Amino acid sequence: MAVESNDMNKRIAIIGGGPAGLMAAETLSAAGHAVTVFEAMPTVGRKLLMAGKSGLNLTHAEPMDEFMTRFGAARLRLEPALRDFDNAAMRKWAGGLGTETFVGSSGRVFPVAMKASPLLRAWLKRLEAQNVTILTRHRWIGFEGDALRFETTDRRYSERFDATILALGGASWKRLGSDAAWVPWLEAEGVGIVPFRPANCGFDVGWSTHFIERFAGAPVKSVAAKSGAGTSRGEFVISQHGIEGSLAYAHSAALRDALEEGPASLLLDLSPERSFERLERDLLRQPAKASFSNRLRKGAGLDAVKSALARELTDDVQRSNASELARAIKALPIPLLRPRPIDEAISVAGGVTWEAITEHFMLKNAPGVFVAGEMIDWEAPTGGYLLNACLATGRAAAQAAHAYVTQAAI
Repeated sequence: MAVESNDMNKRIAIIGGGPAGLMAAETLSAAGHAVTVFEAMPTVGRKLLMAGKSGLNLTHAEPMDEFMTRFGAARLRLEPALRDFDNAAMRKWAGGLGTETFVGSSGRVFPVAMKASPLLRAWLKRLEAQNVTILTRHRWIGFEGDALRFETTDRRYSERFDATILALGGASWKRLGSDAAWVPWLEAEGVGIVPFRPANCGFDVGWSTHFIERFAGAPVKSVAAKSGAGTSRGEFVISQHGIEGSLAYAHSAALRDALEEGPASLLLDLSPERSFERLERDLLRQPAKASFSNRLRKGAGLDAVKSALARELTDDVQRSNASELARAIKALPIPLLRPRPIDEAISVAGGVTWEAITEHFMLKNAPGVFVAGEMIDWEAPTGGYLLNACLATGRAAAQAAHAYVTQAAI
């Protein structure tokens, strides 16, 4: 539904100045409503700027039917919003803000400038031109009857609006504003909340001290990993605590869920380009007196960090037998202890339950209050899916709020 300007302009509050909130503000202000964005932090868009440090992955260019599969159980509820603001619409929107985009080799879409700051500056100029008021250091602290309660550096006050959109984020990266402080206030209204869990996160592993001292921070490249999420290729990083990086994140939801049931491992193929038979044959050719690392380097083509991983995660029997060693190289389990803390996670699972909101993102127990972005119970892998869905839900919630305050059909 396109939001059109009308004669029934209303006062609407947007709580949260992240991507979902700013998109909601853009959509509603374009319709002529008086929009105020309340942000607890000193500036808006802080998580967007943090994402921009690695290039700002805006969306993914894959066909939308495949794109939709990335949202798991939440797909059915998210799909209308994503169809209405899909990956092509995302690129067009960015282009309208002067941000030219390109598709990388992996299908991920980035700004040509590889920065978030030019896009955010242009976006804020657009909002200013549309008369959006942005109040920073204004923390929402719950409801007072049908009014919203705010806290600033020097006072507390209440204010009423014709509609409210909550876009407060999840529970990761608290220093950027997503602290989940809103959970008890919504629970007090009878809103169902699924406890937050880390998503797109690293994992703790019980590495030996020697291994950490030598290889913490080292990338493990060109490997395949297998979990309940399937098999995928890529790379990850050895951390002081365990594993981090894109390949770990791709499997994080399945591994996190498995760990909640008991022990779990990420299964690695350290040499995905070679068959077991070839590895076995090449390892058998190595001199018996050769060192372990030389046997792996010459017989399996493994670099230092992969060889160290094989040593760290195999026993004497496996290391001394070519067949067992080849089998370990092709299916090396990294035993995981636990996900890294939620505040380190790129994103989260959990939040406001889908049962607590209407198909148009309004809280069933609080008419006129809508929710958007990561505070709803959905998750997706990295690759542009997270940001695209945040903007799509912000836009959809804004369209629904417009319909609510103007009594228009959606």
